[in-house]
Amino acid sequence: MKRFVVLFVGVVLALLPGVVTAQADTPRPVVYSGIAALANGALRPDTDPDGANDWSCRPSAAHPRPVVLVHGTAENMTYNWFTLAPLLRNEGYCVFALNYGETAEYHIGLPGSLHTYGAAHIPGSAQELSAFVDKVLAATGTSKVDLVGHSQGGMMPRYYLKFLGGASKVDKLVALSPSNHGTNADGLALLPGVPFLLTAGLGPAAEDQLAGSPLLQQLNAGGDTVPGVTYTVIQTRYDEIVTPYTSAFLTGPDVTNILLQDQCPLDTSEHLGISFDSIALRDVLNALDPAHTQAPDCTLTLPINGGGYDAQARAAATWTP
Repeated sequence: MKRFVVLFVGVVLALLPGVVTAQADTPRPVVYSGIAALANGALRPDTDPDGANDWSCRPSAAHPRPVVLVHGTAENMTYNWFTLAPLLRNEGYCVFALNYGETAEYHIGLPGSLHTYGAAHIPGSAQELSAFVDKVLAATGTSKVDLVGHSQGGMMPRYYLKFLGGASKVDKLVALSPSNHGTNADGLALLPGVPFLLTAGLGPAAEDQLAGSPLLQQLNAGGDTVPGVTYTVIQTRYDEIVTPYTSAFLTGPDVTNILLQDQCPLDTSEHLGISFDSIALRDVLNALDPAHTQAPDCTLTLPINGGGYDAQARAAATWTP
């Protein structure tokens, strides 16, 4: 009788409308290409990345925390997470992404336009992230999320963790080329007028991310990390935005710093390409699920476009291009 009741309840739950688990999905194509992502972002501005923002998704036992994706400065969720969102969904995660800190609309010679975000002062953007995480937690019925961010999106969440109570709601922060200790803009930031020009072009967030800014002094005072959160930084030595590239790395307990070229000399991705780099994104998967790590395939990846090949992810998705 007990076995029959368990079976009956399982059947009823499976038939309930509107509630799905991530691993029940049909596998989605995963394209490792920043050029394709740019075209997609122009043709479909302000749309959810494939696999993200299914508010009926419920985390599985294998991946019990939803993953929130945080884009960078002058980027957006459609472009930034073109590759990672479907990759994570294929792996069985509930995936969510947001736009924050609106900037402008750019026409880039393609049909449509590219709407970019991430221009506001860091504290305001962190407030937006806080509200979004609360929404994800309420929708999924979980107590914590994992965060994955690129550039500002890898640094700004640290403000949320340190000053807005985020440490109690986040288990892992995984950052691709984050501006953790700021950038000297290849030395140009030291020239008179350059901070003003950056702010005029990219918004207050640009000035916040200059090395030695008041925001970064406040954020990094007393140490880079907060207790209870595990940090992973994934960086490329060819980063032309966060300079020197080592300023991305963190120091403190529960920190893992990864340099892509230590894993694969063929990896030539830079600041933009890292979001679409199969090696970097395998590192993201490993950081989110350290009990099931797999070595990245060392393949050629290119500036801006990223690229590469992840045999494990493709096999898991049972997808053939």
